Amino acid sequence: MSRRNVLRGAAVVGGTAAATPVLFSLSQAAVAAGAASTTLARTYGPGAPNAKGYSKMVQNPGEAHTVRTGLGAEAGAGRAACRTPLLAFAQFSDIHVVDHQSPGRVEWLDRFEDPNSLGLVPGLLSSSYRPHEMLTAQTADAMVRAVNEVATGPVTNLPLGFMIETGDNSDNCQKNEIRWNIDILDGKVVRPDSGNFNKYEGVMDNNPLYYDTHYWHPEGTPGAKKDDKLRANSGFPAVPGLLTAARQPFTAEGLDIPWYTVFGNHDGLIQGNFPNATTQLDLLSRGAVKVITVPPGLSQSDVLNAVAKQDIGELLSSINLLPGARLVTPDPARKNLSRKEVINEYFNTSSLPVGHGYTTANKTNGTAYYYFDQPGFRFIAMDSVNPNGYADGSLDQAQFAWLKATIASATGRAVIVFSHHTSSTMSNPLVLTGLDPSLRTLGPAVTSYLLSQPRVIAWVNGHTHVNKITPHVRADNSGGFWEINTASHIDFPQQARLIEVVDNKDDTMSIFTTIVDHAGAVDYAGDLSSTVGLAGLARELSANDPQNDRAAHAGTPDDRNTELLLPTPVELRGALCAPPAPLQAPAESSMGLGAVAALAGGAVAAKVISRRDEAQKVDA
Repeated sequence: MSRRNVLRGAAVVGGTAAATPVLFSLSQAAVAAGAASTTLARTYGPGAPNAKGYSKMVQNPGEAHTVRTGLGAEAGAGRAACRTPLLAFAQFSDIHVVDHQSPGRVEWLDRFEDPNSLGLVPGLLSSSYRPHEMLTAQTADAMVRAVNEVATGPVTNLPLGFMIETGDNSDNCQKNEIRWNIDILDGKVVRPDSGNFNKYEGVMDNNPLYYDTHYWHPEGTPGAKKDDKLRANSGFPAVPGLLTAARQPFTAEGLDIPWYTVFGNHDGLIQGNFPNATTQLDLLSRGAVKVITVPPGLSQSDVLNAVAKQDIGELLSSINLLPGARLVTPDPARKNLSRKEVINEYFNTSSLPVGHGYTTANKTNGTAYYYFDQPGFRFIAMDSVNPNGYADGSLDQAQFAWLKATIASATGRAVIVFSHHTSSTMSNPLVLTGLDPSLRTLGPAVTSYLLSQPRVIAWVNGHTHVNKITPHVRADNSGGFWEINTASHIDFPQQARLIEVVDNKDDTMSIFTTIVDHAGAVDYAGDLSSTVGLAGLARELSANDPQNDRAAHAGTPDDRNTELLLPTPVELRGALCAPPAPLQAPAESSMGLGAVAALAGGAVAAKVISRRDEAQKVDA
C-alpha cells in the first residue's frame, strides 16, 4: 500500500465514512499475487473444462513482444542499443461500472442472443446481461491495483505518466454509475449498491416469484424450480452470499497517476443505444418497476426494430406489473445524465487533473472533446458518440474541423488521438432522432485525414471489447499510424494496456504495447471478502459466459504485446545513432566467464553522430 493510500485510509477511519462497514483492506501478499507483473511474465486462461464445459482459470506462460512492421519502416538490428525512451502511459477501456439492479437495464433482451441450434446470434443485444455484472466495480478496483503495482513501462522503465479511459466508463449513463467510476479512481469508499441497501432487487436472486432460468442465480435454485440454464447447461457453480458481498462498501485503492477520460456511447446514451431525449427511460431508471421476463407478445423482431428506429415506445408500452416485473425501491441516484451533466461530474474529484481532461469550455458548452500536451507529444481526445442514438459512432462536423485545427497547430510534436469508437465502428450517420441536427463525419473520412498528417502516430480506442492492432499506411508507403484497440474490463479477458513510445535514433520510432491483467486472483478460492477475490471470480465467470467469444476478444499475439515500427515524422527527426560493435573475446583468452561479463557490462555507450557527419562518412 502506498503512503498516499495509508493517509487516505486514515482519513476514512477518522472521518464520517468510518461509520460505514467496508471490506477489509487487501494484504500486500494478495496484491503481489495478482499484480506482480504484466503478461510479459504470465498470462491467464481457462483450464480443463468440467463435464458441462465450465473452466476454472489457470496461469500460463507470458508472451514476449511481437515485432510488427507494415508502415514503411524496417526493424533495424541496432535499434535496441540506440533507442531513447519518450513516453509511457496506461489505457483502460470499457470499464462498464454497472448498477446491476437498475430498472433502466434491459436484461430480458439478452436471451435473444443465446446460442441456438440454427447458429443465429444477431450480436446486437449481447451486452444486455452478463452473469458477472454485479462485480464490475470490484474489477475496476483490481485493475487500478494492478497498474499501481506495475508503475513503470516494462520496456522504457519510465514512470507511467498518466492513464486514459477510452469510454464506456459507466453502463447506462446513470449518475451513480459515473460516480462509482470516478470514486474508484479517486480512491474513495465505494458502495456499488442502489435502491434498498438491505436487500438485492435484481434479476439474479432466488425469489421464487420472479425466478427466471435465463439468468444465473448464484444463491441456488428455489423450491421445486428447475436449475437456471447457466448451471444446468454450462456448469456454473452456486456461490451463496455473492449477491450480498457484491453490494458491500469497499475502500478503493485509487490510481497513483493522473488520469484522463473519453466519452463512450454507454456514458452518453441510455443502455448505450437510445438518445437521452427519451425521458421515459430516465423515469424508468429512477422508478419502482423492474422487468424480469420478456413482456407477453414481444418478439425478437420488435426489439431489433425498436433499436434500429431508435423508437423505444413499443417496448415501454409492454412494461407493467405483470408476473414478469417486480416492484423495487426507487432511487434518484439512477438519474440518466446528459453529456453536459456527465462532464460536470468529472470536476467533482480528489485526483488530478481536475476535470480529467475536460476543460472549462467543455463544462460550459457540453462538448466532450479536448487536447492536452506533454513534452514532444499532443494528445487529442475525440467524442465519437452520436447523440442521435445507436451504439456505433461518428463525429459532428464542428468537431472534425476542430480536430484538423488541433493537429495542424501541433508543430514539433507527435500526435496520439483517442476515441471510444474504432475507425470501422464510426459508421453512424443518424441525425435528428436525438434532436441533434448536425451532419456526421464517418470513420473513412477521419482515417483518410489522419493519414494525411505525418505527425499522427497512433489512434487508441475501445468499444469492440477486442484486442486488435491495425496498421493504416499511406498509399506511397511513406508511413502512417497504428490503430490500437484494447479489450474491455467487463468481458473476458478483462485487460488493460500499457503504451510506450521510443525513438530508435535511426529515423524510426517504436510503439510498445503490453497487456495487463487486473489483480484478481487466478483462483478466487471462495474469497468474497475482498475486491481481489471478487475480481478473480468475475474473470472466471466472464470466461465461461456462453455469449463471450474468448478468442475474438483476446485477439492474436500480434494484437497484444507488440513492438510497432513506423517512420519518425520528418519534422521530429534528430540525431542518428551508431550502435556499438559487439565485443570480441580475445583469441585463446584465459579470462573466465565472469570477467567477460564484467567487460561487456562496461561497454561504451552508443555513439550519436550528426546527419552531416554521416554524409561525410558515406562520401569518404
